Amino acid sequence: MNALHDEPDAILDVLGIGFGPSNLALAIAIEEHNAQAPSENRIQAEFLERQPSFGWHRGMLIDDATMQVSFLKDLVTMRNPTSDFTFLCFLRERGRLVDFLNAKTLFPLRIEFHEYFAWAAARLSHLVGYDSEVVAVEPVTSEDGEVRWFDVTSRVPGAPERTVTRRARNLSVAVGLEPHLPPDTTLSDRVWHNSELVPRVAELTGSGTPVGRVLVLGAGQSGAEAVDYLHRSFPEAEICAVFAKYGYTPADDSPFANRIFDPEAVDVYFRSAPEVKQSLVDYHRSTNYSVVDMDLIESLYATMYREKVLGRERLHLRNVSRIRDVRAQDDRLDVTVEYLPTGEREVISSDLLVHATGYRPRDLDSLLGRAAKLCLRDDKDSVLVGRDHRVEFSPEVTAGIYVQGATEHTHGLTSTLLSTTAVRSGEILDSLLTHRATDAAARTECTA
Repeated sequence: MNALHDEPDAILDVLGIGFGPSNLALAIAIEEHNAQAPSENRIQAEFLERQPSFGWHRGMLIDDATMQVSFLKDLVTMRNPTSDFTFLCFLRERGRLVDFLNAKTLFPLRIEFHEYFAWAAARLSHLVGYDSEVVAVEPVTSEDGEVRWFDVTSRVPGAPERTVTRRARNLSVAVGLEPHLPPDTTLSDRVWHNSELVPRVAELTGSGTPVGRVLVLGAGQSGAEAVDYLHRSFPEAEICAVFAKYGYTPADDSPFANRIFDPEAVDVYFRSAPEVKQSLVDYHRSTNYSVVDMDLIESLYATMYREKVLGRERLHLRNVSRIRDVRAQDDRLDVTVEYLPTGEREVISSDLLVHATGYRPRDLDSLLGRAAKLCLRDDKDSVLVGRDHRVEFSPEVTAGIYVQGATEHTHGLTSTLLSTTAVRSGEILDSLLTHRATDAAARTECTA
């Protein structure tokens, strides 16, 4: 059911596009603010989500995969530890708080954290319209030439041929990431991105389709998890990891390195010169990019060695290698793999090819349309974003766009991660309130 209203005279303070963890955290911050604020200071907010229900990386909810951030970096704790939207409050309501404490871990199962997100989202269902794909964003100019609002047009749930338009003073764009694939890759029943891993495997195992060999491209956490999951899911199949490194690289989760994900690190990064920003990313890529938890590395190595001892090797590594060509045959894939040190190429027949090749931010220009042309940009054509996550515009634009998840160039490595989600939601709420007060004061002066 779509709980949103669409009266033509209703102007929202903020309209969120996307309802993943980032905008969910913002919705909680706004809800908590409104519960304590007088009516005239409340924020009128609504959110649109193109999925039919809440979902967060559903395709990688492997049964035993754990989070890579502490449960304390949930939707609210870093902003408001007393909130009843914390992960601990969720556990208490589910009757698992004592059991979780007895497990002595900071890192819950990923599937449990998804359950926590869905629990929080359900409590805010009155603020979100699901199955509401945004198809247009148009700037709206007032009589005095000021771009004061945005009109957002979305599909009507259950009737996608129809649309509805909502007007807002501000937008919060948090549309997440999209799968990144090598050039000219075509997905099919035999070629997947790892974002589809769990449902695709379930479909094959449920149908009884035989699987003899699977190739997995990628050396990061998702690639290693895919290799492990496929190895367990298809006990008769060979699973072959292909990557350009010599071996999996351990993630640097040491205490000092992890400080790059602290809220204060965002301030340091934001103030830094471009060359310093690049250095920080280069120095600390091993905390997040193309790295694997050490426990998983050791488990995969132990599996390979055990199979070698037993004389039945199913898990293989094609290291220092690249996939150069993929040809689909009627009953298989012929994949050309090049061993980089010698240039030797081998065609490997495979039933499946899984691309664990990461994600990239969705294209904001195509989403924002004409509104994107109003954004100021740097010399690399990246959108300029203030410390408060608000896009920078020329003075005639007083409407606001807040960007979550596509700001690594301005806010650092935490941009697409959960580490500062709770803190960021509070910063955006503070900015919304500050700009509203400033705009109200300016209009009062003009009419005085």
